[in-house]
Amino acid sequence: MITLEDVKKNPAVKALIEAADHNLSVLDYTEHGTRHVSYVSATASRILEKLGYDAETVELAKIAGYLHDIGNAINRFNHGVTGAILSYNLLREMGMPLAAISTIIAAIGNHEEQTGVAVNPVSAAIIIADKSDAHRTRVRNSHFDESDIHDRVNFSILKNIVTVNSEQKVIASKFYMDKSSSVMEYFQIYLSRIKLSEQAAAYLGCAYHLYVNDVLINTPRAVTPPVAASDQVN
Repeated sequence: MITLEDVKKNPAVKALIEAADHNLSVLDYTEHGTRHVSYVSATASRILEKLGYDAETVELAKIAGYLHDIGNAINRFNHGVTGAILSYNLLREMGMPLAAISTIIAAIGNHEEQTGVAVNPVSAAIIIADKSDAHRTRVRNSHFDESDIHDRVNFSILKNIVTVNSEQKVIASKFYMDKSSSVMEYFQIYLSRIKLSEQAAAYLGCAYHLYVNDVLINTPRAVTPPVAASDQVN
């Protein structure tokens, strides 16, 4: 089985991640390099592990999280789709079975809030992990612009945590902000991402709770798990 460690050793993967982050730096986007993809990889896999998914599915989440932004090496627009195509070729060359590749590229191709939707457990976990990565370390020191709402919001977030309560079926994203931005500004740029995270959590049979400074912000509703029994491990 191809593992995340195998993927990390692939020089093409390293080059694409570096190119993607460079391109977004030129466009004044927040950090999208090794730190971000490593965070998404670790967080997505932990979500599925906590919910009882099998080791192979957890490993696929690690790989999908690590590769999810390489499409930015081509263009920011539709980078999920282009990243999925790039990942298909990379993983095929590495000898990964098509069934596993299909799971990964569906997750990568569906992580953007403009067009994405959770279509398998890996994609659901990638969405939640990716949208939870708001933090001041993502603001580039050489590009910080106080007039840019994205920089202000990310810089104001001192800590972010994703928790999973498998018994209560709750996935929570918790953000701790200082006064350099506001909850209103957070919602201005993250509302569509929050909605996608709610849909992704529902796919996993969970409610999604959003907290800012320990205050519950959204109104979670009970969900009926749409995941087939065969997708989970008892």
